[in-house]
Amino acid sequence: MSGVRVALGSLALSLPITTLAALSAQAIEINVSPTSPRLGDTITLLITSEADTAPIVSAGDRDYPSFPVGPGRYRAMIPTTPLQTPGTRSFSVTDDLGDRASLNVSVRDRDFPIQQIWLSPEINAIEGTDYEFDRVDAFRAEVTPDRLWTGSFIAPSNGWISTPYGVRRYYNGEWADDYYHRGLDYAAAAGSPVYAAADGIVGLVDYEANGFEIHGNTIGLNHGQGVTTVYLHLSEIYVREGDRVQAGDTIGTVGSTGISTGPHLHWGFFVHGEAVDPSDWQSQGIK
Repeated sequence: MSGVRVALGSLALSLPITTLAALSAQAIEINVSPTSPRLGDTITLLITSEADTAPIVSAGDRDYPSFPVGPGRYRAMIPTTPLQTPGTRSFSVTDDLGDRASLNVSVRDRDFPIQQIWLSPEINAIEGTDYEFDRVDAFRAEVTPDRLWTGSFIAPSNGWISTPYGVRRYYNGEWADDYYHRGLDYAAAAGSPVYAAADGIVGLVDYEANGFEIHGNTIGLNHGQGVTTVYLHLSEIYVREGDRVQAGDTIGTVGSTGISTGPHLHWGFFVHGEAVDPSDWQSQGIK
């Protein structure tokens, strides 16, 4: 059984990764899922604490919030991506009682497909606009307290997956160091429906005509607690910012706007601003 290291004050011990208990009058207990994460996975920490407010999780130089899931129980979600280095991730959990638990989780490597992409000089010259990048970045950074999704996320298109998550690429023969495919591409006929993958609030709507040169016509859904999804290259958009949608609602249609080689939907899934693999969220959900 794999173990991780837990510390509270001067106490340190090795405990199974699935249950981590900090030994004190007010113990912090942590369950980690998945037990053997790979790059691209969302690491979930289920925290039990007697504190009145949600504990904070620190990882490297970044803090992640936790949110209540029941009396004395909280959940935090930590994204991983293909650009990170596999190996040990160190987390610390602190509550408002002053209790602290530290733990290490081993993140496994993963083989992502590699593609060679050749772009015409005209397409290669398109760099995108500050306007679209600023809008998308601001949307992905949204963290709201209420969880709006329930259970697993559904497929946002009836098409087939033409490009999986995490693909690395050469563009015109040059390796793209900071690139990985940040979502799933669904090949589908132009004009076919695009569905909300889960309940949420429309937090972003914008268009190629407004400067979304790369993303094309775009919808962003905020599902709460740092979870967002984006729907790119659309033809028609049927929602407005601020609308509340439910899983399965038709929010737009497949198109080929922005940088696109043909009709398809690019569906991106973000946790605290980082694009993670949607697979676990689709197959079993994060409860």
